[in-house]
Amino acid sequence: MMSEKAPTENPAADLVKTALEEYQGALIGYAASILGDVERARDVVQDTFLRLWQQEPEKVADGLKSWLFTVCRNRAFDILRKEKRMTHLESQELEAVAGGADDPAEAAEREESHRNVLQFLDRLPENQREVIRLKFQGDLSYKEISAITSLSVGNVGFLLHTGLRRLREMLVRQAV
Repeated sequence: MMSEKAPTENPAADLVKTALEEYQGALIGYAASILGDVERARDVVQDTFLRLWQQEPEKVADGLKSWLFTVCRNRAFDILRKEKRMTHLESQELEAVAGGADDPAEAAEREESHRNVLQFLDRLPENQREVIRLKFQGDLSYKEISAITSLSVGNVGFLLHTGLRRLREMLVRQAV
């Protein structure tokens, strides 16, 4: 007679499943903004989740979001260093990541605005671009951005404030 096997708990599998559901899209968008390529971003995010699978769940569960963005960021920059070049994300690729279907006129207007913001974002210093990406694409707190970038929380706030002010100024100048 075969004994019925009770389902086993697998905290690592549960953690990865939860993380995939909650953070996969944001991580792909973040990695794509660094790499300029959605397919390479998907590879980076896949690698990030493979690394999560290898971790002890209790060691990363409390700071999961920061841990994921840190690993994703480091992996993306590893790829850039290896390739010795950086490309920019086209607005159509970003729209493919963001998804969504709505009124064509609204979508065209949003795409034009998005293209303008990305164009001006590229004119900012790298450290300002990165904290803005983490804040708005990753929806991370100053503390989480600080942990990912190794900058102080105050420096993160300063870079965000300065970068957003400069973006606003560029957009206002363009509108005039």
